[in-house]
Amino acid sequence: MLALYDTAARGVRSLDVGQDRLFRLYVCGPTVYELPHVGHGRALLVYDVLRRYLEGRGVPVRHVSNVTDVDDKIIARALSEGETPEAIAARYEEEWWAASDRLGVLRPSSAPRATEYIEEMVGLIAELVAARVAYEAPDGVYLETGKVSDYGLLTPQALADLRAGARVETVAGKRSPLDFALWKLAKPAEPAWPSPWGAGRPGWHTECVVMALDLLGEDFDLHAGGTDLRFPHHENERAQASALGRGFARHWMHHEMVNAAGGEKMARSAGNFTTLTELLDEVDPRAYRLLVLRAQYRQPMEVSPAALADATAGLARLDALARRLLAPGGSAPGGSGSGGSAPGGIAADPAVLERFGACLADDLDTPGAAAVLFDAVRAANAAADAGDNETAAGLARAVEAAAAWVGLPLRGGRAEVPEAIQELVARRERARTARDFAAADRLRDELARAGWAVEDTPAGSLVRPSSA
Repeated sequence: MLALYDTAARGVRSLDVGQDRLFRLYVCGPTVYELPHVGHGRALLVYDVLRRYLEGRGVPVRHVSNVTDVDDKIIARALSEGETPEAIAARYEEEWWAASDRLGVLRPSSAPRATEYIEEMVGLIAELVAARVAYEAPDGVYLETGKVSDYGLLTPQALADLRAGARVETVAGKRSPLDFALWKLAKPAEPAWPSPWGAGRPGWHTECVVMALDLLGEDFDLHAGGTDLRFPHHENERAQASALGRGFARHWMHHEMVNAAGGEKMARSAGNFTTLTELLDEVDPRAYRLLVLRAQYRQPMEVSPAALADATAGLARLDALARRLLAPGGSAPGGSGSGGSAPGGIAADPAVLERFGACLADDLDTPGAAAVLFDAVRAANAAADAGDNETAAGLARAVEAAAAWVGLPLRGGRAEVPEAIQELVARRERARTARDFAAADRLRDELARAGWAVEDTPAGSLVRPSSA
């Protein structure tokens, strides 16, 4: 049902997924010291689409994404602005969730903050010290990577090359350039917590290990993030679990970076950095989602005025189809009267949804899925032009369902659904998920008495007026 490229295995592998089995997903979250940028937007959307695909197939997902709220960058910003690190972290975490919500991204099942897990991180570091794979240095505690037998699994480079190219830090007592900090002793005016090695704070690589194992358990299904996290961050997470003999992620997924116009990498140092907040002020958030869908996650994606304009035009085509064939009373050239509106009782074309889902299952081939979507738009308009309103309606409803499946609602189509009806639909969805089909049937009947019809699709339950 789902195959993804596995960074550790260097190839596409099938994942163990099913409706009777919880899928456990960990996605590295933000360090909250500034506004999110467009690359963060891609990360949010890639894993939102993955989660929506699974849940649309009836697979329950427990999605954990951390918030790093104590870090050198947060401290530096607080000092430069004359605020506390806690205030900086709180402000930019709020900005992060605001941007995520504007994109229509599903909130994680759990979003733990690093400061909530300090005690557990101290405990993990103590285990590593006791196992003699970590050691004390004058400025804190380090993991000795040479004692981790499979260190380097996630990096494409040989360890000898990494050592040769590593920046040698002038830290007294550090045994290898590849050794990394587990605990940093506090400097004056820095946030600090007690530990057996002195007051300080955990290193960045330790928080995700503790959170993932606590909230998802050992041998969880998938760990995901950007290619910039592959090494050293993800490798150093994995090394800590491996050093203690604990099962960690079964599968590693990494998405590529975002480029500016001309293929130049988007970065602050290059002067082409754009915040996600600024982008969403200028374009429909759905257009950015469509732009992300049109790029395969393992390929770089260009964000430029031309690319955004093209995605906006594509979104307009989808909305135009909704206005033409899904809006009550809509008409199609070649039809008679309101014959172009989707007739009641016409279901979404199953072949379109099958092809769309097959693309998503094949290493999250969202460009292929987008092509299926727009092929169906062309076919629906052609059928409506020819007066074949039944075919046009089935195709239009498939477009609507497929777009909804990946979090892309169409506008201009169906009537607004009252809150009371939305609540009944949500209750029915919960009953179906719990396999309480008797309750689901009763709620369907209740909706029908209220004048609303429900259609079950991989995207969830679509609701429409019974007369539509």
